[in-house]
Amino acid sequence: MTNTLLETLWRADRVLAGAVALVALAAGGMAGAAIVYNPHTDKPAIVEAVQEPVAPAPTPMETLIAADPALVELVAEHKCLSEALYFEARGEGAKGQVAVAEVIFQRLRNKNYPSSICGVVYQGQKSKDGCQFSFACGKKKAVVRNEKEWNSAQMLAARILTTGVRMDDLTSKATHFHAISVSPEWADHLVKTIQIGNHIFYRDAPLSRKS
Repeated sequence: MTNTLLETLWRADRVLAGAVALVALAAGGMAGAAIVYNPHTDKPAIVEAVQEPVAPAPTPMETLIAADPALVELVAEHKCLSEALYFEARGEGAKGQVAVAEVIFQRLRNKNYPSSICGVVYQGQKSKDGCQFSFACGKKKAVVRNEKEWNSAQMLAARILTTGVRMDDLTSKATHFHAISVSPEWADHLVKTIQIGNHIFYRDAPLSRKS
């Protein structure tokens, strides 16, 4: 993600927050109306002519997204970040998921990696070199099966993108990680920084140490 785009997206966080608030208010208002409104039933019902179904009006979120190209991209980036947190670190707690997010953002700062969250998360999907994020290169498409964990990942991703969660370099600038259940060859060429939950994190080795 370029610096200009980053700045644009960070400004868009206010729009995202406003959109979420509007959606919440709309839902709350509809629920309230359903509770308060009690139509009388002592009059004959009026049979109306059958009408063709009308397309639902766009939600406040959809309207805001359509009006702001930066928000369109922000929503896409949010989805990719949510997927990475869910598929790579669900069950690892907020700390473990934030650590994975740190790897993504550390790569964004490195010119050797793609310049968008989605680019980083899905890098290698169409190559023979494989992916850092294993779910992106699975033989079968990854499917969300735990709605509670998925909602939690989406919420955390939104808070990260809108600076509601600070990333304090838990991983010491790590650009790689793997589960403790595997021992990838590339780990020998990197510097181990920390283990958080079931993941071990690494950063690039100094040039003098690289083989």
